[in-house]
Amino acid sequence: MSTDISPLQEARSSYSPKLPLALAEHGAAVRAAEGSPTQSIANRDAIRTLFPNTYGLPVVTFSEAEPSAKKAHSVGVILSGGQAPGGHNVIAGLYDGLKTLSRDSMLYGFLGGPSGLVDNQYMAFDDAIINAYRNTGGFDIIGSGRTKLETTAQFDKVIANCKALGVTGIVIVGGDDSNTNACVLAEYARRQRADLQVIGCPKTIDGDLKNDWIEASFGFDTATKVYGELIGNIQRDANSAKKYWHFIKLMGRSASHIALECALRTHPNYAIISEEVAAQGKTLRQIVQEIAALVQQRAEAGRNFGTVLVPEGLIEFIPEMKRMIAELNELMADEYFNTLNTDDDKLQYIANKLDPASVQAFLSLPGTIQRQLMMDRDPHGNVQVSRIETEKLLIDLVGDLLREWKQRKRYSGKFSSQNHFFGYEGRCAAPSNFDADYCYSLGFTAASLIGANKTGYVSSVRGLTRPAKEWIAGGIPLTMMMNLERRHGDDKPVIKKALVELDGKPFREFAENRLRWAREDCFAYPGPIQYFGPSEVCDLATRTLELERG
Repeated sequence: MSTDISPLQEARSSYSPKLPLALAEHGAAVRAAEGSPTQSIANRDAIRTLFPNTYGLPVVTFSEAEPSAKKAHSVGVILSGGQAPGGHNVIAGLYDGLKTLSRDSMLYGFLGGPSGLVDNQYMAFDDAIINAYRNTGGFDIIGSGRTKLETTAQFDKVIANCKALGVTGIVIVGGDDSNTNACVLAEYARRQRADLQVIGCPKTIDGDLKNDWIEASFGFDTATKVYGELIGNIQRDANSAKKYWHFIKLMGRSASHIALECALRTHPNYAIISEEVAAQGKTLRQIVQEIAALVQQRAEAGRNFGTVLVPEGLIEFIPEMKRMIAELNELMADEYFNTLNTDDDKLQYIANKLDPASVQAFLSLPGTIQRQLMMDRDPHGNVQVSRIETEKLLIDLVGDLLREWKQRKRYSGKFSSQNHFFGYEGRCAAPSNFDADYCYSLGFTAASLIGANKTGYVSSVRGLTRPAKEWIAGGIPLTMMMNLERRHGDDKPVIKKALVELDGKPFREFAENRLRWAREDCFAYPGPIQYFGPSEVCDLATRTLELERG
């Protein structure tokens, strides 16, 4: 780690994250109270068949001290997938928790994500290393990666590497796909009777890894506060200059939690929620017409400016685009497609293979968007929606429609636009007090799950709108969150993503206010994250969490 640190980083190094009372008082050696057997969220017979050794495990909750559980453990940890604020505190909490089980416990960090497990690339942690990274953003302590653990050869290497190192527990810090990997590895290790516990930890700034037992994925709080500050700054500028419409794309490829949270925090003139688009069956043209109508209304009131929030994954929720992309995914999974060298060859192949409606949807898009849709898929077979410039697409289409209206004397305003994409700006920010506490608690809870001899679980900390000492630590079986989804042309077991619920309190709060926000200038300016000061300013949870759980 660099020795050049900022004054804020130096001050944050002394921050002591808060823990649930049971862990704060007794360390990781706590009793695991078990609930009833559980079932998967869907496709129960299929998931039970695929995971016979880890299906149906009970939910566990930690409450009382259990001194006899104390013994030394050797554990490995990986950071998997995209970065999220607080990852270093997960590792710090895991390290500290293991040391409460025994000062002889060892924690190893496997480098570069899941590939480090397979390639046996690791480092041993000690107090000096951990202390240098407490309360810092990023994943640079050991790096991350997106290698998917899915083959028998990979699993055998992981088990052999861990056995040679004396590691009997692995903690996988990641999102839904990474925790799916954890579930599959836990099942394989059980089947092989390997001495290896596997624990997951819920990470993703997208906020789509949550349920009744996982109230929030870590990093969502910090990232949305960073984006909220930036959006607020832009809105202050828009309200000052009064001449630009700002189209702001926000991360969130499979769900619109980030866009919704940022809307609740900043009160933009228009915010698209992808789940609502899908539910109402809105076409791309209808969305464009709605935005253009708002631009027209505000122009008539002398307001030729505003802000529009666009979720990253919008294009996959528009019905005609979703069908077209699903067909594209199947075509691009074909080996023949990958032999085509030029865009023209690919376009011709696609035009001949897509259904007529999908061909029409594809050809209605500008050439730049068509080419972006034909880019290589991510390791999970998904369109890389962050590379699709949806905000620019909307600007172009809205501008075209307004020019048409102007010719017909329906519109006489001015439409000048700016486009933005906020993603990487929030992924490695210094964690908010909430995320610093939550991540530390998740890591400490993972150590407790290791100490309780559990495998196939994900770390769970609940009651997050209450003070941290009142949080409830425990674990839920990974199979509990599983369902079958179509990936690379096959049905695969994966953890089900949590989408925005249109009957949920956060969306209802947004829906009740958006008309007023659209027509008036009700911009809210959240400002930067506050790390020092009164609790009501520094320890706030997200509006989403407050509305869902408060």
